[in-house]
Amino acid sequence: MRDMTVGPAQRHLWRYAVPVLLGNWLQLAYNTVDSIIAGRFIGKEALAAEGIAAPVMNLVILAVSGLCIGAGVLMSEYFGAGKWEELRQSMATMLLFGAVISGVLTAVCFVLAPHLLGAMHVPPEIFRITVIYLRIIFLGLPFTFFYNALAAGLKSVGDSKTPLTFLAFSAVLNAVLDLIFLGAFGFGIVCSAVTTVVAEGCSAILAAGYLVMRTKALCPMRQQWRIEKEVLQKILSYGGPTALQQAAQPIGKVLIQGQVNGLGVTTIAAFQTVTKVDDFACIPEQGIGAAISTYVAQNRGAGKQDRIKKGFFAGLRLEICYWLLIGTITFFFRKPIVSLFVAGAEADVVVRLGSQYLLYMSVFYLWPAFTNGFQGFFRGMGKMYTTICGTVIQITLRTLCTYFLAPVMGIVGIAFACLIGWTAMLLFEVPYYFYVVGRTREALQEK
Repeated sequence: MRDMTVGPAQRHLWRYAVPVLLGNWLQLAYNTVDSIIAGRFIGKEALAAEGIAAPVMNLVILAVSGLCIGAGVLMSEYFGAGKWEELRQSMATMLLFGAVISGVLTAVCFVLAPHLLGAMHVPPEIFRITVIYLRIIFLGLPFTFFYNALAAGLKSVGDSKTPLTFLAFSAVLNAVLDLIFLGAFGFGIVCSAVTTVVAEGCSAILAAGYLVMRTKALCPMRQQWRIEKEVLQKILSYGGPTALQQAAQPIGKVLIQGQVNGLGVTTIAAFQTVTKVDDFACIPEQGIGAAISTYVAQNRGAGKQDRIKKGFFAGLRLEICYWLLIGTITFFFRKPIVSLFVAGAEADVVVRLGSQYLLYMSVFYLWPAFTNGFQGFFRGMGKMYTTICGTVIQITLRTLCTYFLAPVMGIVGIAFACLIGWTAMLLFEVPYYFYVVGRTREALQEK
């Protein structure tokens, strides 16, 4: 556990953020390894199918993880305030409520998968394998929830290293199983989905075992294993808006994917390749934002308002450093990166399209570095609806601009649509940040 209410902010954020960044990369390695192996050993149809399925399953998975993120902010406040009973009761309520929700979502998504893909105008030649892949992935949703819930609890008390350990094991397991069954034995896309679910299940089981054996402060007592109504209301007040915010992003991506699907299988394959790079750039930036959230929430719970601003600006410095790293790598190695995902007769076309997109995005990744920093601040301050507004503004403009720019500019138009969305988000969030800081200062003066 790490108490962020004392000591230098930069050190706390760095030690918290580095395992989160590594964990995000490993999480992304699940789908990336699947995509590389599917594209090279099964074909571009499998690569396109997995790419099309990604925003649909992310819509559900991110909504579930959003509930865990919001609950984690609440638990960080309890930890900072030293309210141990409330901390454990929150964990018990979240796990039980999440078990019910994830079970229901699994059943609903399994049934609706063909209808969702039909609405996205998936090409007929890959429709069937995409449905099968998506349904199997949805069966692993309960495992995904339990890992995210347990990881959120550990991170709320400043422990970001332990979830990384479990994720590392499951990522390596996923890669090894894919190489054996897809690369060596030539199994198809069904096996790719199964190995992902198995890896997710292992990470959830390992996290549960650690909570019981090593983290008594978080482990609920026997009499606390119930859904406490008042605690659930607080969790939903934090986690509900965050879940909606998390879901808004993939909804926009589903709509964008629908536009891309009309450009042909080759463009679909190129777009799915570069979205993997987008994930490696932007999701770790979200991880730094999560570190800011935990830091701000713990200090808000402890009533140490003077430390919040220092931590926020320290977090922004980390965001900029990460952008310099990922932007430089993307700019200079964009062609070799795209080449990892494809092989065959049309590989050159996919590489050319993907490289054009990444040339611009290597610079544009600076914008989400700032948006994620501000999102982390607002979430830590309990301003959940502010984070929703910012995300809705961003994804709405991004989607609309894609529909106008992609038919004219091709895949490069999607990059500029991203830039427009992120810019609009900052134009909303930056002024509101100064408003929140000003109101907080006034409240302290009145006291």
